[in-house]
Amino acid sequence: PPGGPGDAAGQALPVESRPFASYGSALHITLPQAPRAGQLLTLLIDYEAGEGPGVCWLSPEQTAGKQKPYMYTQGQAVLNRSFFPCFDTPSVKFTYSATVKVPEGFTAVMSATSWEKQKDNTFVFKMSQPIPSYLIALVVGDIVSADVGPRSRVWAEPCLIEAAKKEYDGVIEEFLVVGEKLFGPYVWGRYDILFMPPSFPFGGMENPCLTFVTPCLLAGDRSLVDVIIHEISHSWFGNLVTNATWGEFWLNEGFTMYAQRRISTEVYGLPYTCLEAATGRALLRQHMDATGEDHPLNKLRVVIEPGLCVNPDDTYNETPYEKGYCFVSYLAHLVGNQSKFDAFLQAYVNRFKFQSITADDTLEFFLEYFPELKEKGVDSIPGFEFDRWLNTPGWPPYLPDLSPGQQLMRPAEELAELWAAESLNMEAIEAVDIMGWRTYQLVYFLDQVLQKSPLPEGNVKRLSKMYPKISKAQNAELRLRWCQIVLKNNLEAEYSKVKDFLHSQGKQKYTLPLYRAMWGGSEAARALAMETFSATAPQLHVNVQNYVKKILGLAAAE
Repeated sequence: PPGGPGDAAGQALPVESRPFASYGSALHITLPQAPRAGQLLTLLIDYEAGEGPGVCWLSPEQTAGKQKPYMYTQGQAVLNRSFFPCFDTPSVKFTYSATVKVPEGFTAVMSATSWEKQKDNTFVFKMSQPIPSYLIALVVGDIVSADVGPRSRVWAEPCLIEAAKKEYDGVIEEFLVVGEKLFGPYVWGRYDILFMPPSFPFGGMENPCLTFVTPCLLAGDRSLVDVIIHEISHSWFGNLVTNATWGEFWLNEGFTMYAQRRISTEVYGLPYTCLEAATGRALLRQHMDATGEDHPLNKLRVVIEPGLCVNPDDTYNETPYEKGYCFVSYLAHLVGNQSKFDAFLQAYVNRFKFQSITADDTLEFFLEYFPELKEKGVDSIPGFEFDRWLNTPGWPPYLPDLSPGQQLMRPAEELAELWAAESLNMEAIEAVDIMGWRTYQLVYFLDQVLQKSPLPEGNVKRLSKMYPKISKAQNAELRLRWCQIVLKNNLEAEYSKVKDFLHSQGKQKYTLPLYRAMWGGSEAARALAMETFSATAPQLHVNVQNYVKKILGLAAAE
């Protein structure tokens, strides 16, 4: 129309909805005449939304405060098409603005560079940088905020805000400053964190300016802040330089894992970072053992044909994160000099910022930036060919050296050995003081115990009694491992801990492994799975509900 949106002279256009895939349909709009390349069109689409999977409506009992309802949107990977009509592909980037009117007593926040509250409880948002559709996010609920840094605040329900402020005061700025030093300017203005209700299925979602995180991060002792480093790293890798297709998700996640561990090394030192990376490698091992190494999802370039029924959400697994991390580490290894590789990462971000790219773009730029490596033909070293990294499923051909973590790993391995013995050497066990161990050292210890499980009769019971720091932990990473150990050792006396943990949160990464463990366990464990699921299903995200139904052999709801 001549005057822009809402101009009465605008022309009504024929429109139809056509099938596209099991996850959404295509909106076809017939234009009055073929547009010229570069011509600006204004389309005004009148639509209603809210029933789709991208928009989550929580009843008061699904929130932390239990008083008022709550709604949030989750766009990644292909769910925002059910929230608003869009080119729902990471290959298209755009700016956006939104006007959101909410009832009294509620606040709206969005992933936007600016927001203001107007009269009648109406909020106006603008995102001035181009982003892909999956990064648009809205929350409406009884939420309040508190400042935790010069460009950061935490948002949460009133009952959580004190804990959130205490856990994150001052830490975000420290991570942002290190990130900027390594990867270049932080372009998004603010970096706020929103603590979601317990049913939020992810650890974090890197919506620009406003990261959504699970309340599981409020461990009370700052022991899980590295999840925030991961989301902060997406400010450069994922949000600024984006994978053009979900089949190359490793461009988002592999680079982000690498960036996260670079920041962590600067802040916490190399041994601790290597230990954290070792737990990541253990997760990749578990995943590949469960699926078989040659499963097609275990390659970095996954074929997701447009229009086919492979929902990108169903391809989510550890491979793009940890195998992707190994590939980026391999590139750094080829360069052989950390500060040169850091400079490359900065140049890479600068070259591709606000664009969506393919792995070919990334690797071509790498060889262009290091002509001497191109000369040497590093892209085709037998066994380590770039093509093999991308297109062959299986264990990474190259693993970064994590030996600096040995000083933290060795004591954990030795202690796990002691607990796995037929007859316990209590003197040796009591000589090890785990009170000073940080989260990932304890996690590593528990992973070792889990690998050695089932332990000889009675050992787990004694372990539980000896380390209340572990068996009564509030830290979600420790609770997950402890529940897995309880199930693997069939310790029915502590089944209530599994039930309590699954009642307290609905994060996919904690929920699915526990249901798998229960379903693969004894009759009693299977009964526990059924009982827990029927009690907690309403508080889970719809995707997580469906994944659990699959595990339990209940027909997955369409």
